[in-house]
Amino acid sequence: MSNLEDKPPELECEATPAAGVEIMTPRDVPLGGPRAMRVRRTLPQRHRSLIGAWCFVDHYGPDLVADSGGMTVAPHPHTGLQTVSWLFTGEVEHRDSAGHHAMVRPGEVNLMTAGRGISHSEVSPPTTTTLHGAQLWVALPDDSRFVDPGFAHHAPKPVTGPGYEARVFLGSLLGDTSPVTTYTPLLGAEILLDAGTTLELDVDPAYELGVLVDAGVVSVSGTEAGSSDLAFVPPGSSRLELTSYDEPVRLLLLGGPPFGESIVMWWNIVARTHEEVVDWRARWQAQITDTGMVDGWFGRPVGDELPPIPAPPLPNARLKERR
Repeated sequence: MSNLEDKPPELECEATPAAGVEIMTPRDVPLGGPRAMRVRRTLPQRHRSLIGAWCFVDHYGPDLVADSGGMTVAPHPHTGLQTVSWLFTGEVEHRDSAGHHAMVRPGEVNLMTAGRGISHSEVSPPTTTTLHGAQLWVALPDDSRFVDPGFAHHAPKPVTGPGYEARVFLGSLLGDTSPVTTYTPLLGAEILLDAGTTLELDVDPAYELGVLVDAGVVSVSGTEAGSSDLAFVPPGSSRLELTSYDEPVRLLLLGGPPFGESIVMWWNIVARTHEEVVDWRARWQAQITDTGMVDGWFGRPVGDELPPIPAPPLPNARLKERR
């Protein structure tokens, strides 16, 4: 998914600090176009750019396609990151310039590695009447950010227990481990809680954690988070307690050790310097013509004829490094 706003992503959201756990609230962001499907963006924040290597969290729906127009994100570039697509309802068709053509379906993770550069598109098919899910980005560490583009798919089996069900799509949790390759240690899981359930999870004390609440209200180690909130849990504890109240809860649990590197994040690019962003933007613009798109650094999504999305203008000020 493309970050189609012109504003620097790190200036988009506000957070309410709490003791130990911080509750980050989303900003409503249009994906572009006259009918503008909208998403709720909770990462990056003004004061927090990453949770582990997770650098971008968009949450959307449930939206009726007849009202929102669905998802039609034309070819656009990425560098220096992995995209993680997770759906609750509906389907999205993915095409990329590394030759991958796949459907994103509920309960199945699609992970695209941009590495040194890739272009892709995402379009909801006519059969999808409701869209509901999350689009997540992971920053690649410096020693891996120029890897070749790639793609992985995994349909995790549910892990169940008293009052809960979980699907672990990245990393390890509740005795299950995802086979999907990442370049830093990561955790990603969908968790469903019945009403009135407390789930105590063993977690890595070196991990920062983020709890993205899709539905319901949940206590995150004693701090309440509501629908669309992202609760940040700092490292240091080997236990995470999640408690639902009088209604079921659905959430995504994200995490990883502190990234430890500064990044420059602009539009769909994760770089290390302002100059890298300028260079990659120019490479993308060189592929856009009056009649469509030509071959170049980012390639062309196979089988996609939509006009590519031009990069927005760079700001007048130098882009800042953030951690």
